[in-house]
Amino acid sequence: MTHVAGGGSDKAARRYVWATGAVALLGTGWCVAFLTAGAGGEALGYVFVPVGGVLATASVAHMTRGRDLGPVGRRFWRAVFVALALITIGYAWLAADMLTHAAEAHTRTMPLPAAACVAIGFGIAIWAVGRVPVVATGGVEWWRMLLDRTIGFLGCAAVLWYAGLAPMISAPEPWSRQAMVIVGLGFLIAVGAATKVSYVAGGPVDQTAIRFMAAGGGVVAGLVAVLAVRFGYDATVPAQAIVMPLAPVLATLGVAAQWRTLLGLRGGRSRGGVLLPYLAVAAVDVPLIAVACGSPLRWPTRVVLLAAVVVTALVTVRQLIAFRENARLLRNTRVQEERLQYEVSHDGLTGLANRALFRERLAAALAETGGASVLLVDLDDFKTVNDLLGHGIGDRLLVSFAQLLRSEVGNDGLPVRVGGDEFAVLLTAAGADPEELAARLLAALDHPIGEYRLLAQASIGIAAAAPGATVDSVLRDADVAMYTAKQRGKATFVRYVDGMGEPVLAHMQLGGELRRALDNDELRVVYQPIVRLGDGALVGVEALVRWHHPSRGAIGPAEFIPVAERTGLIVPLGRFVLRETCRQAAAWLTEHGPDALPEAALNVSARQLHDPDFVADVSAALAESGLPCERLVLEVTESAVLRGQQVSRTLYELSRLGVRLALDDFGTGESSLSLLRAFPAAIVKLDKSFVEGIEIDDGRPAAADARQAVARAVIQLARALGLSTVAEGVENAEQAAVLRELGYTTGQGYHLAEPMTAEAVSTLLASNEPVAASGR
Repeated sequence: MTHVAGGGSDKAARRYVWATGAVALLGTGWCVAFLTAGAGGEALGYVFVPVGGVLATASVAHMTRGRDLGPVGRRFWRAVFVALALITIGYAWLAADMLTHAAEAHTRTMPLPAAACVAIGFGIAIWAVGRVPVVATGGVEWWRMLLDRTIGFLGCAAVLWYAGLAPMISAPEPWSRQAMVIVGLGFLIAVGAATKVSYVAGGPVDQTAIRFMAAGGGVVAGLVAVLAVRFGYDATVPAQAIVMPLAPVLATLGVAAQWRTLLGLRGGRSRGGVLLPYLAVAAVDVPLIAVACGSPLRWPTRVVLLAAVVVTALVTVRQLIAFRENARLLRNTRVQEERLQYEVSHDGLTGLANRALFRERLAAALAETGGASVLLVDLDDFKTVNDLLGHGIGDRLLVSFAQLLRSEVGNDGLPVRVGGDEFAVLLTAAGADPEELAARLLAALDHPIGEYRLLAQASIGIAAAAPGATVDSVLRDADVAMYTAKQRGKATFVRYVDGMGEPVLAHMQLGGELRRALDNDELRVVYQPIVRLGDGALVGVEALVRWHHPSRGAIGPAEFIPVAERTGLIVPLGRFVLRETCRQAAAWLTEHGPDALPEAALNVSARQLHDPDFVADVSAALAESGLPCERLVLEVTESAVLRGQQVSRTLYELSRLGVRLALDDFGTGESSLSLLRAFPAAIVKLDKSFVEGIEIDDGRPAAADARQAVARAVIQLARALGLSTVAEGVENAEQAAVLRELGYTTGQGYHLAEPMTAEAVSTLLASNEPVAASGR
């Protein structure tokens, strides 16, 4: 239960209710005694209303004292306090006047000052109710609410006029103008509150409290009007002693309702506003039914008829607004449903159909005709575009390709973006040729596309639905064909044939087994020595990973490294090789001293360099092993260096860390010379393709110079830039001799030493023998 500041209970409110109720019962008892036995004078009947008014005013003061009503609630209840106080003063004035003129009490009218106090009090009460905020609305809803409240006001007012105030005015013994004005104000506050309370926004002013306050004016005024019409002046005593004392009781009930709301004992807002206009229409029909049943058509009735006409017109306007609003809502709903349906079934970037719609249409085609063809299109090397040019330009390329795809497919099929850089086309038309469409797509990609005029290539897999095919089987066949196209060199298309999926499946299975191999410690690191060509001394090692499969035996790196790259397992695999190499190099340093093995190298893939945690992994491996940073060499290929800003930042962070970087397979790329200036390399490794055949002497000096040209240029460039060099792939003594003549001091290859275990390297270091001698 939630309590507001000031706390307490509602016992005080109930005491005020009981007290005003006791005054009302006392007035009823006196009235019965007066009418039956003549007990007391008639003037005494005017005392009960001000006594109850004092109690009601005190209850408002007690409830508001020390409680946080908020600005709206404080303003409302302060106004109610003032209104009750003025009404009480007015009726106290009347009581005093009647007691001092007791002999004239039956015919004496209410003094004008007393009536003015009461009227002002009712006016303040009406003002207080009017200032209570309603539900915040705008636009059409505001007009609808205004019409509803106007309809409710006129409907209720018409009934109260017809049944209450008009009969008082035309009665044989009409009451004084003061009395009729007060009754009219009572009706007004009742009607105003009834049409207002259903739209109150809730909060500090309780709706039930407003209803009780309204009933204190409206119900009492209605009963007084009935008595006045029925009994004339004889109704004065029952009105003053029995009916009017009910107003303070209802006021204190309103205070109690507000009190309980403040104490958290009640809550929730009613929804009477929904029924209000319909109740008003029903109410205004009551006088019309009376007229139809023979009631005389006098001027009060004509007022009701006029009100009924106005209410009918307002109801018509309201229904017209509701009709137009409903039509607008229906249109908006249909538009929203269509938009949501489109968003659910289409790609947000390209506007093509998405995977869900693609599967739905393919399933429908297989169910209806059993025949369909699918082209699965994957943009080749799209990741390079994102890395080098940014994802924004990559997205524009996807949009441009989608436009090209839509243009080439036309009305023959459904172009789809499956996800990422993968697209598809569903062909269901009888004459559609998937291979002809694939050829057109590849031909269109021979030219730059998009606003950035980029060249793109694609690998396309084609699968036709065989009898009994399912959605998944057709997509699997297309995926296998597309993967086969990539294996065949990309930028081509392949049609699926039976048996094509077996090597692909084997490749996928190998990926799962590689994951298990990492978990089960099936991988081993071996080390190929890097040798000084002059004396065969060991100057470093390159770490290489080997897989000893429990059932298949040794699996070569050429078989499982591509799988690791494709599946992303190259990152944990590279992390394993990094930690093992650092640990082993640190162990050799501890065992054989700082001069025994200056460096330990390992290969790093582009995928690893894109890993945001790679630099942290290197730092952790060095810290855990205790290996000095400068003794670790990371070998990076030219293609990896060209993979964008993320790779470049990673390489410079590694260089600042103190790790030495080697440019592996140097000479095979298109930007080798510029790389040496932009890349923080310390070592250049001449690719073995430039070592192969370098020793051939066919008696033609020009041919020999041509075979040695790249090797000679690389050593000269490295010397000019102050870089170390390593010649890879040295397979015989003649190659080693030519390389020495060209200026190379270190080399690596099977002629010099084959990859060996860590224990074999330790033996070499301990023996201090030339490595090349053992390698031959």
